[in-house]
Amino acid sequence: MIKVGTYNELKIVKEVDFGLYLDGGYDFGEILLPKRYITDEMRIGQSVSVFLYYDSEDRLIATTQHAKAVAGEFASLKVVDTNRAGAFLDWGLPKDLLVPFNQQKVAMKTGYGYLVYVYQDDISERLLASSKLDRFLDKVPATYKVGEKVDLIIADRTDIGFKAIINHKHWGVIFESDVFGDLGIGKKCKGYIRRIREDGKIDLGLTQTGYAKVEGLSDRILLSLRQNDGFLPLSDKSSPEQIAKILKMSKGNFKKAIGQLYKQGHIVIAANGITITK
Repeated sequence: MIKVGTYNELKIVKEVDFGLYLDGGYDFGEILLPKRYITDEMRIGQSVSVFLYYDSEDRLIATTQHAKAVAGEFASLKVVDTNRAGAFLDWGLPKDLLVPFNQQKVAMKTGYGYLVYVYQDDISERLLASSKLDRFLDKVPATYKVGEKVDLIIADRTDIGFKAIINHKHWGVIFESDVFGDLGIGKKCKGYIRRIREDGKIDLGLTQTGYAKVEGLSDRILLSLRQNDGFLPLSDKSSPEQIAKILKMSKGNFKKAIGQLYKQGHIVIAANGITITK
């Protein structure tokens, strides 16, 4: 099924002076791929991967350009202009993406980036974006398992940590104690399901839990020791910021990992840092 606002594999059916026509089937007919996107390898009968969107004259157009966001997903995009229709976002295509005023959680300003959801309007069929994220999340039951690896987009800073979007479908929370390094709004990263509460809320972590997590962190510490002549100026007295800067892990996880390495005889712990054993 052909979908507007995302990538499709379409067959080339006709060549004209200003481009190629692609087979859009019964619903869309022939779709133009403008001449500036054509390569020497393209031939009639071949299939090409193209992104479909409506141009400034509301004509369905194909492009081989890479869009910064596709319909049905969230992305952080920058406002390049505003007018009486709303705010316009740069999403990597010739026609900017409109956020109507009624879809702005706060009034958007030129030059600023915002986390938005890209969608096709049911009535106008135009591709639009919205910063009112709640209306697009938690619409289907969560079926995650504890420990499952998921894709995250950092959405907001809260008093207890960060709100994150899970697999473009659900809200989750990363608690402050599990955060290390910089988690800017809009950042994409991997995470893990820690707990699904009775009320449906989901707790997240940036690292695995249990033995597997500590093993992975221990390996990271040993690798860093070997890359730094067997010594790191870190101990259980080091600040969380210093540990995060050097090893990209939380202080709590660091302490667990060096405790395991010490018991296994892999390191010596001193006041000024840790040293790998011979």
